[in-house]
Amino acid sequence: MTSHPPRQYYIQGVTLEGRSFRPSDWAERLAGAMSSFRPGGSAGGIGAFIGYSPYCVPRVIDGVKCVIVNEALKGIEPMAWDFVMNFARDNGLKVVEVLPGAPQV
Repeated sequence: MTSHPPRQYYIQGVTLEGRSFRPSDWAERLAGAMSSFRPGGSAGGIGAFIGYSPYCVPRVIDGVKCVIVNEALKGIEPMAWDFVMNFARDNGLKVVEVLPGAPQV
């Protein structure tokens, strides 16, 4: 049985009606809420630092604020995955799967 690499999705800051999603810092807030979900768990103590999880990062793609979500988050914490995907659904945001072989941002 072959394992497939986890898929990635762009949650775009554009509603299904074509309007820009507000507030303007929504992507940073969403990614910040997911920052503790990291490979090997979160590092605490003196070595801890502030940063985004590699599974949920904010980016601007073609002038549109997005959050790139890696499906590996589902394997680490299914409730975190559900939270992010339900956020997109509840706010009517466009979600686009990154196709295999597409350039990674």
